Amino acid sequence: MTSTTTTTTATTEVKPVAKSVTKPARNVAAKPVVKVAVKPQPEKPVKVKKAKLVRDSFTIPKPEYLVLDELKLRAVKLSSPAKKTELIRAGIKALAAMSDASLLAALKAVPAIKTGRPAKP
Repeated sequence: MTSTTTTTTATTEVKPVAKSVTKPARNVAAKPVVKVAVKPQPEKPVKVKKAKLVRDSFTIPKPEYLVLDELKLRAVKLSSPAKKTELIRAGIKALAAMSDASLLAALKAVPAIKTGRPAKP
């Protein structure tokens, strides 16, 4: 009896290795450098924050309220129309600029009134 032995030889396939393609370095000195003139930008003005507004209501005697209308007419004649609120604010500034003695005298000239909403007629 003869025995036959078969030997198989393993074949290994060799895959080609991909070559890394490197690009040659660019010659930076070869390109001309273009300088762009930068326009100086004007400085932005600093924004002033507006004061918060406060809404309020108050009671005022009718004769004093009518004085506001007279003052509005005076302002128009002086070619500087004003609103009621502007007149009141101007009055507050005038009071704030007074000396203590003048302020007390002005306050004593104003009679005290009952606060709150007026009764319905």
